[in-house]
Amino acid sequence: MTERTERTAPAAGSEHAAEGRVVVVGAALLREGRLLAARRSAPPELAGRWELPGGKVEPGEAPEEALVRELREELGVEAEPVERIPGEWPLRAPYVLRVWTARLPAGSAEPKPLQDHDELRWLTPAEIWDVDWLDQDVPAVREAVARLG
Repeated sequence: MTERTERTAPAAGSEHAAEGRVVVVGAALLREGRLLAARRSAPPELAGRWELPGGKVEPGEAPEEALVRELREELGVEAEPVERIPGEWPLRAPYVLRVWTARLPAGSAEPKPLQDHDELRWLTPAEIWDVDWLDQDVPAVREAVARLG
């Protein structure tokens, strides 16, 4: 994720506050009953762990716009947000994770790990827990799995 290093070390002065919090958007990208997982390659303390792709909402940007931008930058795809998954999960203060389900339009390119990731996997519900998810993403992944049916 291009701006997700704030999960462990937020950059000073890079705040886009919503109710005193800085929003990080995550994408539960769903296709044919599977969820896309992205393996971190950076920063070193997160490398090898899996997450929902996404990143920080920039000033003046709506969360859904940030989601589309982050998926374009990180995966090279033009995704469409579908619905926000209820809930908000704390990252390192003042950051919070909000997750949207998203889909790829018909005929879309296959996602590629372009930034901060070295592998992508489409996981079936039976495979979801085969990867080592970042602790912060686990509650959102549980909610996303409920939408795979």
